[in-house]
Amino acid sequence: MIVIQYADTLQVMENKSLIVESKTISNASISLQGAMPGKRYDRRTVAVIGGGPAGLMAAEVLSQAGVKVDLYDAMPSVGRKFLMAGKGGMNITHSEPFDKFLSRYGSRQAHIKPLLDAFGSEALRAWVQGLGIGTFIGSSGKVFPADMKAAPLLRAWLHRLRVDGVSFHMRHQWLGWSGRMLRFQTPEGERRASADAVILALGGGSWTRLGSTGAWVPLLAGRGVSVEPLQPSNCGFDVGWSEFFQSRFGGQPLKSVQASFTSWAGLEFCQAGEMIVTADGVEGSLIYKMSALLREQIAETGTATIYLDLVPGKDKQFLVDRVSLPRGKHTMANHLRKRIGIDGVKAGLLREVLSKADFDDPLRLCEAIKALPVKLVAARPIDEAISSAGGVSFEELDERLMIRSLPGVFCAGEMLDWEAPTGGYLLTACFAGGRVAGEGVLAWLQADCNVTAKANR
Repeated sequence: MIVIQYADTLQVMENKSLIVESKTISNASISLQGAMPGKRYDRRTVAVIGGGPAGLMAAEVLSQAGVKVDLYDAMPSVGRKFLMAGKGGMNITHSEPFDKFLSRYGSRQAHIKPLLDAFGSEALRAWVQGLGIGTFIGSSGKVFPADMKAAPLLRAWLHRLRVDGVSFHMRHQWLGWSGRMLRFQTPEGERRASADAVILALGGGSWTRLGSTGAWVPLLAGRGVSVEPLQPSNCGFDVGWSEFFQSRFGGQPLKSVQASFTSWAGLEFCQAGEMIVTADGVEGSLIYKMSALLREQIAETGTATIYLDLVPGKDKQFLVDRVSLPRGKHTMANHLRKRIGIDGVKAGLLREVLSKADFDDPLRLCEAIKALPVKLVAARPIDEAISSAGGVSFEELDERLMIRSLPGVFCAGEMLDWEAPTGGYLLTACFAGGRVAGEGVLAWLQADCNVTAKANR
């Protein structure tokens, strides 16, 4: 029997197959009640601290193996950042080939690969479908739930976890350890708890109002764990617009452009897309994709200059020929609009960046239209960022994500030192990391059981 929860309704399906995305998934492959056969870990308790995708996935792995799981979170409910990420359409993962998918993790590819090998995008899609949520691939290759929403997926998942016996402890802010005991601040005062193993899935440092505060950094650093400084990732950047441009164009989208950038280390980026002109600078998907390169460039040299092609697909000579035509009584703004389709925020950008002499010279104007330099001076604050870079160094962890210097303490999710662009890559690695950490705890507990059994012989 399969039990599936949609909203507040339970639907029971007996001796039937669930059809998802024109694929048949047999009852045997779906375990919504978590009846996973395997070894039991009687009287073993694991504390999972953090209720985002990584923590919830770790809790699922453990509870389905028979471990008693206590999940703690500082917020009143779990999955808050997950729900926020799904507001514009829940992008779960991406369908592109594995090698290209892996490349999105930049300098951390070697560390992320074992996680994706264990639980990659295809496995994640199958897991979502196992919750009774169909998926589809959008035109960009991104993968979404059938209804584009995060809430139904989270509700079905939490139902599964509760059926499996996971205990949720909300408004429990982790304070570190007192001896072997875990310390939590709760509305009723400080509470202490014990566990045979601990999984930390506390997130990074962005969106503090949703629970990712980075307050765990000094707690681990105080135990000698190397933590790279948390920095904004998938973030906007300051430019320093004039007051006129700021008031006239702040908040407007800049569509159909191509951005190019070459870092001090020779790394190149060139991609078409869109961004948003903000009151302070620029943000949006095209900027997020190169945010790591831009942030590192600013840290190294003080600024980062990107070059915008405002009319991809039209070469410079075509533009020169069109702009050089007589404009008669038309203003330059009308001339650009009629001849080459430049108006609005694009025309405003040209006026903002170019001198009057360059703007009035057809050749220099067209050169700028094809490669308009925009100087970025600072990343926006980390609390405004979609995600964060930095965190627990992978060199501190073994292959099962256990902290080498703290046996029995595992880490997963965004609190590790990696980053990726939006597009499903962040979520996929968080899910995968949670699963690997959960399986790592099982292996560690089993090894401990074996040692205990030998000692008692």
